[in-house]
Amino acid sequence: MTTQEILAYVKQHPSGKVKLAVADIDGVLRGKYISAEKFTSLAEGRLGFCDVTFGWDMGDVAYDNVKFTGWHTGYPDALVKLDLSTFRKIPWENDIPFFLGDFVDDDEIPGYTCPRQLLRKVLADTEQSGFSPYFSQEFEWFNFAETPETAHQKGYQNLTPLTPGMFGYSILRSTLKNEYMTDLFDLLCKFGIPIEGLHTETGPGVYEAAIKYAPVLQAADQAVLFKTAVKEIAYKHGVMATFMAKITEHLPGCSGHVHQSLWDKDSKHNLFYDEKDPHKMSELMKSYIAGQLHCLPQILPMIAPTINSYKRLVEGAWAPTTLTWGIDNRTVALRALPCNAKATRLETRVVGSDTNPYLALAACLAAGLYGVKNKMKLEKEATEGNGYRDLSNGVLPANLYEATQKMKQSTVAKELFGDQFVEHFTLTREWEWKQYAKVVTDWELKRYFEII
Repeated sequence: MTTQEILAYVKQHPSGKVKLAVADIDGVLRGKYISAEKFTSLAEGRLGFCDVTFGWDMGDVAYDNVKFTGWHTGYPDALVKLDLSTFRKIPWENDIPFFLGDFVDDDEIPGYTCPRQLLRKVLADTEQSGFSPYFSQEFEWFNFAETPETAHQKGYQNLTPLTPGMFGYSILRSTLKNEYMTDLFDLLCKFGIPIEGLHTETGPGVYEAAIKYAPVLQAADQAVLFKTAVKEIAYKHGVMATFMAKITEHLPGCSGHVHQSLWDKDSKHNLFYDEKDPHKMSELMKSYIAGQLHCLPQILPMIAPTINSYKRLVEGAWAPTTLTWGIDNRTVALRALPCNAKATRLETRVVGSDTNPYLALAACLAAGLYGVKNKMKLEKEATEGNGYRDLSNGVLPANLYEATQKMKQSTVAKELFGDQFVEHFTLTREWEWKQYAKVVTDWELKRYFEII
């Protein structure tokens, strides 16, 4: 739609309001309703939005260790520029108009703490190199027959799963609670998040969805909106959806695998595909994989951002622990899928469902492009069989603190994303670790209370 058509739709909508949002450092959408009149006045301008968005954690507790904002700055307004190309109608809210925005400063310079702007920066670098990146992210998540009130009352323990038992790819279970599953598929598509597949996954009440691939910024928008949209649709059905990477040690975790490929400038040819190669993989694709293998340990917090992320990255739980790649191998970190001229792609399997898609996709793309720019050779052979046993290229950092320290000290991370972003982001991850470290957990009480 043109700008004039968008403005006309907003003006004519009976609600008289618009919903807008920005993504914080954790990928949580922070937003508000504004009047249609106010929207019309700022549609091509900027909106004031409190910069505490990047000054607190996901629980709204203010950081005490970041420079960007805090009590020392007085938490002023930052400027948000709405991206009219993100216009959508929310089908479960009477088709109310919706927009995403980016943080900028007075001179339209991107805000260095803004995840969407970081992805824009990596995209610009990729396009300058002559490539068009196409990405998609797929998600697994648990669904519970609970409300925010009942989950809180239960202390988030002993929650009732939407469906019982281990039943992946179940036609039978997709009939149970079918109204919810049908609404997910239909309403997400109407909301501009085209779903290619939706099915049950192994574990009680677990679903998996694959989002159709798109240009990388659009793909990230779709992924960010997918997570919140699923939760909102779930509310309508008396369901709570969670994208935690690991809900219990007794079940597999929830992935957020990223699929990616580089195309030519006109988006006509998939540059990862080479008909003449024995594996149908181009030298460009091999360099891209080599770049990710090299960079992943140094940027891991961007694709494993929480304490809980590392509970998923354990042996034998369908999540990788080693720096490995293979061809159609689900035990490795990087799964090459050299199919045909259209579908050849790389799947980065380290990524969990708890990620901020803007950061996860930026990390994957920047790391792969690093390998391409430096003409890195894929010297390591593809892992065949059990990737958990292949330690030849090392292992991933074991927890958020270890991964954060590695990123904080990495010259590669600073080269890819800039000193200011790396400093701010790693300080937020150190904060997250400190919040966890000071808590007395249920595990400690059960283990030590009587016996020690």
